[in-house]
Amino acid sequence: MAIPDLMPHPVAAKYAVLVDVGYLYAAAGEVLLGAKERKEYRVAADELIQSLQKHAEERISGELLRIYWYDAARDRVPTVDQRVIAQLPWVKVRLGNLNARGQQKGVDAQIRSDLEALARHHAVTDTILLAGDEDMVPAVEAAQAYGVRIHLWGVEPPYGTNQAERLVWESDTVEVISADFLRPFFSRAPQPVAVAPPVTPSPAQVFAGRAPVKPHAKPGQVAKLGPSRPRVEDVGEHVAQKWILTRGRDNIRDLLPGPILPTVIDTELLIEAEKELGHSLRPFPEARVWLRDGFWARVYREFDLGVGVSSK
Repeated sequence: MAIPDLMPHPVAAKYAVLVDVGYLYAAAGEVLLGAKERKEYRVAADELIQSLQKHAEERISGELLRIYWYDAARDRVPTVDQRVIAQLPWVKVRLGNLNARGQQKGVDAQIRSDLEALARHHAVTDTILLAGDEDMVPAVEAAQAYGVRIHLWGVEPPYGTNQAERLVWESDTVEVISADFLRPFFSRAPQPVAVAPPVTPSPAQVFAGRAPVKPHAKPGQVAKLGPSRPRVEDVGEHVAQKWILTRGRDNIRDLLPGPILPTVIDTELLIEAEKELGHSLRPFPEARVWLRDGFWARVYREFDLGVGVSSK
């Protein structure tokens, strides 16, 4: 007669990573660059997220539910970087509001709400919380009451501590992310050098002599007529102007120095332009170049910069 196995089987962990981006960026910017404001540095956020995910996998044996990326944006309109991050697999971007003084509003409340909800619905057994604010303590205690283990991560401070003492006390485990771990992902923001606009030709002038590329038609077939370059460049400038007004100069400044656009933003530019034109630009590769030229012409004028090399 077989003896039943009465030994309890270990339950595989399922965990989420909750990242307070305001805390992470501010603490890392200070310890690495002595920076006080986010505009002083650039972050390779996609690579940073991948490294944090790998670091979590090494610490917890189990299944990752997802990474929650809590940030803020003016009027909750996502920035260029936030749009790129939102495309990453297993990443959920959650945005609070950024007021006129650069203060985040609503971010802590979102973190607390998600932390408690994940625990209440038994969606996770463990949570990695990368944060430093004492406001997190009630949510940590609530999650623990549902049986969730809280693993607090912090950023190495230049001196003293950058996390609330009580938050550290209440967490189940505590780990400090070293400056060396973060250093590859942070760099000082380039300072664009202003050039008098009349001295440098616009993209339209630079490429005025380029012969338009004509689509090849098969024998017996009439070639499609593409849109004119002036019209496409005008649309590119119009989209840039629209984005400057709706997304703000600071967000568009993130695209500098150009002229390469992140894939996500380049796709948005194409979609916006096609809406303006009323037809597709996909069959006309040269039109994509003209579109970017018009876009950058407007952006460079906005920031009084000289024209760089055209996008390809």
